[in-house]
Formats: sequence, structure tokens, C-alpha cells
Amino acid sequence: MTAHGTRADENADDLDVEEALALVKELPDRTPTPRTSSSHDRSPEGGWSGDHRHDATAWTEARAIAERAPRHAIGSRTGYLTPVDMPLASALGLTLAAPLTALTDLPSFDTSAMDGWAVSGPGPWDVRDKGVLAGHAGHAPLADGEAVRIATGARIPPDTTAVLRTEHGRVDDVGRLHATGATRPPHTVTHGQDIRPRGQECRSGDQLLPVGTPVSPPVLGMAAAAGYDTLRVVPRPRAEVFVVGDELLGEGLPHDGLIRDALGPLLPPWLRALGAEVTAVRRVGDDEQALYEAITSSDADVIVTTGGTAAGPVDHVHPTLRRIGAELLVDGVQVRPGHPMLLARTKENQHLVGLPGNPLAAVSGLLTLAEPLLRTLAARPAPEPYTLPLRDAVQGHPYDTRLIPVAVRGERALPLLYNGPAMLRGIAAADALAVVPPGGARPGEEAELLDLPWASGGIGVCFT
Repeated sequence: MTAHGTRADENADDLDVEEALALVKELPDRTPTPRTSSSHDRSPEGGWSGDHRHDATAWTEARAIAERAPRHAIGSRTGYLTPVDMPLASALGLTLAAPLTALTDLPSFDTSAMDGWAVSGPGPWDVRDKGVLAGHAGHAPLADGEAVRIATGARIPPDTTAVLRTEHGRVDDVGRLHATGATRPPHTVTHGQDIRPRGQECRSGDQLLPVGTPVSPPVLGMAAAAGYDTLRVVPRPRAEVFVVGDELLGEGLPHDGLIRDALGPLLPPWLRALGAEVTAVRRVGDDEQALYEAITSSDADVIVTTGGTAAGPVDHVHPTLRRIGAELLVDGVQVRPGHPMLLARTKENQHLVGLPGNPLAAVSGLLTLAEPLLRTLAARPAPEPYTLPLRDAVQGHPYDTRLIPVAVRGERALPLLYNGPAMLRGIAAADALAVVPPGGARPGEEAELLDLPWASGGIGVCFT
């Protein structure tokens, strides 16, 4: 079931924030209201229960569980996927799984750092007729008092003292080169000036970059310069998206109780921005058998479902997970919107992230559970946490964290309107989500921000 519309059971979990806000109009102290549980909240074994009304996981703990989950599933300390050798052209955005070690000296021979003349001994110098160009074989040694035209990057002839830059030299009418722009005494150069000696940047065998380095364009350039055609990297986790619901349209205007699917277009590029390779986006109706077949036939590392995570008559995610014997790791999170999200281990080395169907609630689940899970699988570094003061007050939930779209303006975060669970208007204009603790926040109060990928990296960077 995809609650892009208004289905009562999921709204009961997500939309009760409006009722809760009425309890905190004056922004009281931060003491969370204790959550009570009934005798049927959890089964005696602490696993699946017959009632979805149970104590949810705290937001910070849910993120930590998602980050740790692959380490337990794969049975390794790191939890990341098995490294592969990837051509340089395909490695952008991945993470080094082996140190980048120089395969050659850099530079691999003495080269000219400037256009000018290679000179030997003190000047003035007799200039050879034929110059030295980059990419050409080595030239004969220079005799004392001799010079030769040389291009940037060209191999230095043997017995060269220095390179005299073009702007620092002048050839007279009889073909003799004089130093004119030097600050030193006339007709002299400093030994080795404007020469890049062999091994200046590194020697063969030197470690250039450690394991865990994100592969950026400069890393690709460094790897190529150091002699690599491929890199040992952690591959992108493969993700499949199942958009669940009978009420969804793929095109056109809503009509006759049918609504447009917002998550089908939203989730795949966002997952790619989080480091995943989206292998398929499939529409699944409100049918338990169809969902069962979709999940059990998937070989993705991560399955992402939308809707059906509450306890309504067509919410089939929990029954399907019980049927396949999945291990439920997170079942509900103390966060608004997105409370009925879940994380399960469906089989060895495969996880399922169940997102609520309301669009902003799904985004909340994406950042709470999918982002740390994918980050560990792909061995991507965690973003540095940071805070900014809120320009305006934000009302809070009595006991749940709230994620509020904000626009960053200078050194302040401006809370945006249209931040209800079913709304995308606020986040479409946002730079980040502010983490608002139970009880709310006052104007000027610092709040942790979760950057949206495109706000910091640019559309072309984060979706490449």
C-alpha cells in the first residue's frame, strides 16, 4: 500500500503529529514524554508481534543500527561489498579498497617545468638549431656553454644545468642566448632551476592514497599518472525499488481516486546520489503474493519498498517479511514524518528498507535508514555533522525527533512551510533537513543539519 493519498492506518502513524503539536504550543522543556507499552506490544521472544503498536527505535539508534547492519550480515569488520577491479573511466564516486601505490617515479624522468631553454654551465650560451619537445626521445648531452630550446614537460637533455624561462632570456643576432630577466648576477642561473627532477612527487612503491579514499576526478588523474588502468574499489550496492500501490498513475493528471506516483521519479536518482546502482524500479500492486514474489526474486543488495509498512488491511510488508523469515532490525522509528519505516535482513547479504508511502515520510526513511546502510556497503565516509542556528522557532513532537526542510541562508537555517508527511513542496526548495529534538526548538537555537546531496555537490556531481 502506498499512502501518497490518504489511507487511514498509515496516516494514524504519520499524521498524528498535528495532534501532538497541539500539546507543545508553548515549547516546554525537552523532557520527553515516556512511551507506554501494552502487554501485546512485543512477543515474549522480543521479535514479531501481532500488533504493530510497539515501542519504536530512537532516531539516532535507528541510524546506528542501519550503519552496523552490513557488518553483521557479511560477517566482516568492515561490512562493505567485495572489492572489484574497475576501469578508471568507471571508478568515479567509488571508494578505494586498496592503497593507491605509485607504479613508477613521478615524474619518471627529469622534465622541464617551463617553456624556455635547457642550458649547461654559465651564460651566454650557443643555441642549438633543433629544440626538444615533449613526448620525443632523449637528445644528446649539452656541452658546457650550450643551450637548446625546450618545451614544458619535455625530457631534460643530459648535463643540463637549468632551464631558463622564455621570458628570462634573449637570443642576440649571432645566435647566443643571454639571461635578461634573472634577479641574480648577469649570465648565471641556479643549478636545477625550473627542472622537475625524477621522483620529485613520489618514488615507485610510495603510498599515494590510503584505503577508504573516495575516487574523485583528481584521484583518477593521480592514478593515471602513477601508471594505473584500473582501480581496486568497492562497487556500488545494487538496489531495487518496489513502488507499492493500486492507486498510482505513471503519467497524466490524478482522476477517479487515482494519484500520481511521486516516489518512482524521486527515489532512484536519490539512491544513486547515495552511492547505489539502481537496477530496477518496479510497480507492485496491493497484493501480498505479488510483493512476496518481487522480494524473493530480487538479487539486489538492498531492496527499497514504498508504503505498506503500517498495519492496515492492505499493508503487506510485515506479513511478507514474516513469511520469508526475515530478521527485523528496526520496526518503527521515533521520527516525524516517517514513523512506520523499517529495516530488515531478508537473507544473507541482503537488506530491505521499508519506506512509508507519503513522499516526505519516505524521504525521512531514506535518510534515516537507507543512507547509513548504503554508506557502509559502499565504504563511503560518513559526512561531518554540523549545526546552524534556526532563524525561526520549530514546534516539536512530545517524544519523537522531527526532520524539517530548511533553506540555508548565510549562517542560519530557515525552516520551510509545506513540511507535512504527504508534501514535497518544502523539500523541493530545501538545502537540508534540520533535526529537531522532542519539544521543538526556539529561534537562534542550533540544530543538526542533514545536507541534501544536490545542495552541496551540484546536480551533475551527485547524480553521476
